[in-house]
Amino acid sequence: MLKVYGSDLCPDCVACKAAFDAENISYDFVNITSNMRNLKEFLKLRDSDPAFDSARQNGYVGIPALQKTDGSITLDWESCLKERDSSKASFAQTGSACRIDGSGC
Repeated sequence: MLKVYGSDLCPDCVACKAAFDAENISYDFVNITSNMRNLKEFLKLRDSDPAFDSARQNGYVGIPALQKTDGSITLDWESCLKERDSSKASFAQTGSACRIDGSGC
């Protein structure tokens, strides 16, 4: 099953969840701000997977992060919708990405 790492505090994650729900896409949401176990699970993935290289270099948290059933990671949830022939790929909120410096969410 698709696993989505994110936070209910992040506008991009909220938009991702809303789009997936609207398309009836099944996913397991791992809220990284709900408990330490979830945060550690995400950080282990984030610190080891090259899909997060750009996010780390640019000061982004790297959420929402999607782990597909094949184990691959993507930070581009809209592409996942397009891959599923979705017509609702316009839920993204531009300019609201979570940054370490406090801008965005």
